[in-house]
Amino acid sequence: MTVQSDKWITLMSKNNQMISPFEEKQVRGNNISYGVSSYGYDARVADEFKIFTNVNSEIVDPKNFKSTNFISKNGNECIIPPNSFCLARTVEYFKIPNDILVICLGKSTYARCGIIVNVTPLEPGWEGHVTLEFSNTTPLPAKIYAHEGVAQFIFIKGNEIPKVSYADRKGKYMGQKGVTLPKV
Repeated sequence: MTVQSDKWITLMSKNNQMISPFEEKQVRGNNISYGVSSYGYDARVADEFKIFTNVNSEIVDPKNFKSTNFISKNGNECIIPPNSFCLARTVEYFKIPNDILVICLGKSTYARCGIIVNVTPLEPGWEGHVTLEFSNTTPLPAKIYAHEGVAQFIFIKGNEIPKVSYADRKGKYMGQKGVTLPKV
């Protein structure tokens, strides 16, 4: 297995629309950075958020998920209550090649504020907007900024193509758009 460089990521995104929209260099300014990095891609969070709430005293059950477990919000920022979390999605739409596995890690700017970004691996052959989970581990409200960098995606090329890709087995999250809730 080999971790792919900025040159490979740029080539794959330009030729195969692996990441769309695509920023071929780091964008900084007054933003939390996003775009191509040395060995990965820093994705942005969109302005669509689902903030979990206990107003209805519901149980969060992945086999019987109820939309009353959260409130939806669109905007340039999202405030996550203390010791709570929210779901969001990437601005970017990803199309993962059949010989690539993608691992996601939260950006240090958020981690240093007690905000953890969680994403499961992007499997070979998967495509869609990535659903992101932000956990606020602090006893204080925490802010997420839409359209700014939130997580780095690392592309790992396998030595061979798997027998069955995510697309081949028609995975339940294939082609997801928007914030996608749990499915069984």
